[in-house]
Amino acid sequence: MARRKLITTVAVTGLLAAAATGCGAADMTKQASPYANAAGAKTVTLSVQSWVGARANAAVAQYLLEHQLGYRVDTVQVDEVPAWDALSQGRVDAILEDWGHPDQEKRYVHDKKTVTDAGPLGVTGHIGWWVPKYFADAHPDVLDWKNLNKYAAQLHTPESGGKGQLLDGSPSYVTNDKALVTNLKLDYQVVFAGSEAAQITQIKQFAKDKKPFLSYWYEPQWLFNEVPLVEVKLPEHTQACDDKGTKDPSTVDCAYPTTPLKKFLNTGFADKGGKAARFLEKFHWTKADQNEVSQMIAEDKLSADEAAKRWVQRHPDEWKAWMP
Repeated sequence: MARRKLITTVAVTGLLAAAATGCGAADMTKQASPYANAAGAKTVTLSVQSWVGARANAAVAQYLLEHQLGYRVDTVQVDEVPAWDALSQGRVDAILEDWGHPDQEKRYVHDKKTVTDAGPLGVTGHIGWWVPKYFADAHPDVLDWKNLNKYAAQLHTPESGGKGQLLDGSPSYVTNDKALVTNLKLDYQVVFAGSEAAQITQIKQFAKDKKPFLSYWYEPQWLFNEVPLVEVKLPEHTQACDDKGTKDPSTVDCAYPTTPLKKFLNTGFADKGGKAARFLEKFHWTKADQNEVSQMIAEDKLSADEAAKRWVQRHPDEWKAWMP
């Protein structure tokens, strides 16, 4: 969600509840490299971001690396920018879902060459502001940001201090929402749910009660399968807005970009990681695939391993194409 360059793209860096992510936080300064540049090593360490879609990527990759290729796989949850540092240093071998970090990519991929671009994940990420379909159907003009102030009173909550509520996830997420509210002169207060899991709980409760709400949200996300949401049109995203926001995030006054999500490998691992590296380079699936696994983990409460197993059993033609 994470998710910013992630300047104007999402950096959903907050830790989820363990039940939602299936993985704990790690102190990357104390973790030794499991790879250590040993050719033919049979251990792979994957960085897993805090949102459930990233957990879905790692779960399926881990299951296939272990059950089809005979590797031992370790996963560590680490925030997005520190994950780049860990990847460069060889403390993790791969990031499977990056939402766009141009500064880190320039430093580590193009300048230092300690990180290698492993190609697209196959999923396109997009952040925006969303309202429930039942509210949009009743009030179609709410889908234009220029009309949001008209509905501020209806979107008020006890937490929003007399203004309309814009629901965000974790306070540690790096978003443009406070700048957008200020620069677009909107009568709204950004209210943080605390995490992706808490935000989902709040959205589901609103939907159950058929209450109106406005929320920062993102695709891909399995929740769309359960709570139909419609995006509010913000001012068009432009390169000029992006460049301005890079220099000063408080100036952002346009929509979030749409971002093709990418994978990155530690360069030593990319060169000497054998079948594991080749497999991760070939790993490429759809939004529907990711949402299928995410929903099993977050909503059906399956373990990440069991969710991955079920997806693998259902989609042999897809994953067999990734085998080196």
